Amino acid sequence: MSGRARTRARGRARGRASPQPAAPGASATRQPGQILPRPQPLPAESQVVEPRQPRGAEGTSQPSAELQLSAGLQAASLRENRGFSGVFRDLVVNTRQNLEHVRKSKTGSKGTVVRLFANHFRVTSRPQWVTYQYNVDYKPDIEDGSLRADLLKQHESLLGKCRIFDGNSLLLPRVLRKRKMEVVSKYKEQPVKITIEFSRELMPTSPDCLRYYNILFRKILKSMELKQIGRNYYNKCGATQFLDHSLEVWPGYFTSILEYENSITLCADVSHKLLRMETAYDVIMRIVDTPREGDVKQRVSKALVGLIVLTKHNNRTYRVDAINWEETPKATFKKSDGNRITFVDYYRQQYDTQVTDLTQPLLISKGKWKKSQQDTPNEPVLLVPELCSLTGLTDAMRQDYRVMRDLALHMRLDPDKRQHELQKFMNTVQRDKTAQEELRLWDLKFDTNFLSFSGRLLKEVRICQGRRVFNSHPLFAEWSKETRKGPLLKVKSLDDWLMLYTKRNYGAAISLMQCLRKVTPTMGIAMRDAKMLEVNDTVKSYINVLEKHASSKTQMVVCVLSSDRKEMYDGIKKFLCVNYPIPSQCVVARTLDKPQTLMTIATKIAQQMNCKMGGALWKVETGLRNTMFIGIDCFHDIVNRRKSIAGFVSSVNDELTQWFSQCIFQESGQELVNGLRDCLQAALKLWREHNLFMPRSVIVYRDGVGDGQLEALIKYEIPQISSCLESILQTNDVKLAVIVVKKRINTRFFVESEGKLRNPRPGTVVDVELTRKEWYDFFIVSQSVKDGTVTPTHYNVIHDTVRLSPDTVQGLTYRLCHMYYNLPGVIRVPAPCHYAHKLAYLVGQSIHQEPHHSLTNRLFYL
Repeated sequence: MSGRARTRARGRARGRASPQPAAPGASATRQPGQILPRPQPLPAESQVVEPRQPRGAEGTSQPSAELQLSAGLQAASLRENRGFSGVFRDLVVNTRQNLEHVRKSKTGSKGTVVRLFANHFRVTSRPQWVTYQYNVDYKPDIEDGSLRADLLKQHESLLGKCRIFDGNSLLLPRVLRKRKMEVVSKYKEQPVKITIEFSRELMPTSPDCLRYYNILFRKILKSMELKQIGRNYYNKCGATQFLDHSLEVWPGYFTSILEYENSITLCADVSHKLLRMETAYDVIMRIVDTPREGDVKQRVSKALVGLIVLTKHNNRTYRVDAINWEETPKATFKKSDGNRITFVDYYRQQYDTQVTDLTQPLLISKGKWKKSQQDTPNEPVLLVPELCSLTGLTDAMRQDYRVMRDLALHMRLDPDKRQHELQKFMNTVQRDKTAQEELRLWDLKFDTNFLSFSGRLLKEVRICQGRRVFNSHPLFAEWSKETRKGPLLKVKSLDDWLMLYTKRNYGAAISLMQCLRKVTPTMGIAMRDAKMLEVNDTVKSYINVLEKHASSKTQMVVCVLSSDRKEMYDGIKKFLCVNYPIPSQCVVARTLDKPQTLMTIATKIAQQMNCKMGGALWKVETGLRNTMFIGIDCFHDIVNRRKSIAGFVSSVNDELTQWFSQCIFQESGQELVNGLRDCLQAALKLWREHNLFMPRSVIVYRDGVGDGQLEALIKYEIPQISSCLESILQTNDVKLAVIVVKKRINTRFFVESEGKLRNPRPGTVVDVELTRKEWYDFFIVSQSVKDGTVTPTHYNVIHDTVRLSPDTVQGLTYRLCHMYYNLPGVIRVPAPCHYAHKLAYLVGQSIHQEPHHSLTNRLFYL
């Protein structure tokens, strides 16, 4: 492997790590704060945020010992997620019981049967006895989950070794002597009273048992010296360093134990944590030491704000929101006992970590966004740059072929390598004595082989482009060559358009124009030459030239940009989407430098321009008539703390070649869409104008739904859509289907060929074994990947008065993945979903305002 990658082997020390206090406070007089919970896929996980103690006046009387202890415990807190996590809240939502047409069977039959494997390990044994749940309270209250567990462990002789504790409730295999008892533990020589009170019996089949199994398994991962960062666990000792690139990769794992169609399984997947071998302080000093025009503080903010940093002393991640230039590590804050301490002394005493530069500024993090606490103001957290390792890649790294190649070779695992790593992980669990002892106490056993079952391969989809009909490539799921061989489905002539370029990019602009002249005739596009306009390399210059030369007759603006600077792209797009609505196409000049790819790039640009002006490239047969398709997705601009944007996209005709779009601005962090009524009214009005009648049915593909929001979606969003349709269509018999789309999943599917595991072919459907009895759900592998392991998409039909059969909804969903006009190939999600994502992303990232109403029936966001 290039990049002089090397693996570090370190000695492993057994034993529980001591509880780790949080970082110091957000101001010079504030106490190091406590950790607040964040919704996680499994309840024992948590994230670090640090609320602050109120400022204390100098010379005030000392608080009582109990108050001092309470404040001290909260100051070093790590709160466990004590309630049901989102996944478990969703599991108890039974949507299938309301869908009469699939109560007996939700399994399709079309396609060729294929044998599949998945990265799931069947649970072969689990407790078959009744267990007993107890509530555990502490006085004074303790937020730190690890400390709560350690204090409870002092009474192991009473509770026994066989127990599972989630920070708030305790699961035991036997009944304690008393329904309610009080015990006393010691913390720093101070007494802590613990009340243990019986709550309820749990039968072996109770869904709550799964929650405790996951907690137990995470306890096992910790005992194996894996470090929790965010949701996953990583092996810091097995890190690989890429010295040429100053990068470090920690290997790790995702795990989840859940119940599926026929069994309970452990889903395990490989994860990687990418760290840069530099700190935020290194970046600051590099900027300070490099003489350049511009304010140093502004350059530092531009380099660091928005990045995710890792504090290695406690393995917590934070987002940098601002730089505090007024305070340094010499600043003090007041401890709970009334004494003051500097940040420098705090880190030396608590973590044995020395801060060397006492003049460096401090980083400000406003805390992690949480869906459950969107109305709660976040107190800022102050971090010492020297102790903050940077994560992720810089733009320069992403554009460096060698960096991306080396990382891909290490992190992008093909199916066979992924199986090898997961098999090695399971073997490690089997050999680890501590892990096996924990599992033995609860009679928990796992199969060591991948789960095997049957799937189906759907028939290839026919693509219609004008008079030409062809299939997508069966392995690569694309048809780029075919699109260049004949006229497009619907063409728009290009008569009045502008091409803007800087002086240094004149050659690139001319080359692009010449290539467009060559490729457009074959596509059937009549094109006149653009009006060529030179500009300076500033947003203001682009806008001034556009104001002077653009008119109401201008069909398209093409901007050849010197670089991919965000502020340049954002400024141009905002002007042309809001102030002066004209479809536009931005092209970075360096993409036009390679003569061997210039014709291909020009073809894609011509196709995009045709779509943005109202043309169409191809179509597929959906099998449904008079049906409107809607896509909804959300974009959360967490970095800038702006409002969230919901993108709403709906089809205007049966051929799905024209689309209506609108945005809904929401409060920051709010996932469920408000204001759907206005979008639906405008969409139905445009449909009627094009078709002279209303649609018979509406099918919604809803993306961007987080874990735990399924019930809210059913209770709030679907009734809003239904009532709006009933009001507009003036009927109570509205045919509506709502399908939740989930891309971020850890399940992977494989096929065996020539003794090795490989990716399944595009069009592979799974509606057995790893689906859920309570849901009308299925998986589809729609796309093809050149490297690594393909990720399937999960679909859950939560409402369906259209009465879509399994074969119909699966085939329809797969066909819609062929209708995204930015790629002559099959994508991961149905086209309306991805259009909604592109719209929400453009508005949330670049223009931050609602686009001009004249663009609502154009694919301007491609």
